[in-house]
Amino acid sequence: MSTLSAPRPAGISVAEWQIRRDLAACYRLCALNRWDDLIYTHISAALPDQSGHFLLNPFGLRFDEVCASNLVKIDLQGNIIGDATHAINVSGFAIHAAVHAARPDALCVMHLHNLHAIAVSAQAHGLLPLSQHALRFHEQIAYHEYEGLALTPAEQRRLTERLGNFPAMLLRNHGSLTCGRTIAEAWVLMDTLDKACAIQLLAQARPGELIQPAAEVCRRTHLQLLGDGSPEGVLEWPALLRKLDAIDPAYQY
Repeated sequence: MSTLSAPRPAGISVAEWQIRRDLAACYRLCALNRWDDLIYTHISAALPDQSGHFLLNPFGLRFDEVCASNLVKIDLQGNIIGDATHAINVSGFAIHAAVHAARPDALCVMHLHNLHAIAVSAQAHGLLPLSQHALRFHEQIAYHEYEGLALTPAEQRRLTERLGNFPAMLLRNHGSLTCGRTIAEAWVLMDTLDKACAIQLLAQARPGELIQPAAEVCRRTHLQLLGDGSPEGVLEWPALLRKLDAIDPAYQY
């Protein structure tokens, strides 16, 4: 929860307003981490009190321009619900629509073109167990082969089948995807994945044999990182919101 308090507009439920503020914060945090790609890529969030409705960024705005009030409400087909000043990128929502439909547990779906993830996605072996960050995804990361810009219904099925119940995916030659039971969890997973990819690229930058933990250690550490299975980000998210509030609290309006 933010340390500041923005007024809730009339006609927006308490639950929707909280999702709007958290999703706007997620966009702003991505911009701070330089994970944005001009006006492209998307982070979507389901509205738990409005079945089949989602929030998405307005197409044409930078991530650092997104705020709670300008997020656009849509359905699974990308149709805008209610009045909206901005349009959305319907084709860009195709990945999100497929994942939300296949994964009711995924309140938030992040799809980015972050450079570290794209670079590792282009490596045949994918993410290696070279760091503690990477072990969070040990045997729990999916891969989807690049098929071009347009996402057909057939490719949507292939993508969601490969994703399965995993929390993360590397889209070959394209980008990254994480699913979170909360917006905070999706962001923390993306942060961990991006760092794991960056560490791998740094380790590979110089010649020499790379050291990987034993398989048993990888499995044990992965389970330790999962803990009791509760959504991740509970402690991290308030700290991240305080960071945003200190820089620019406009995201929550």
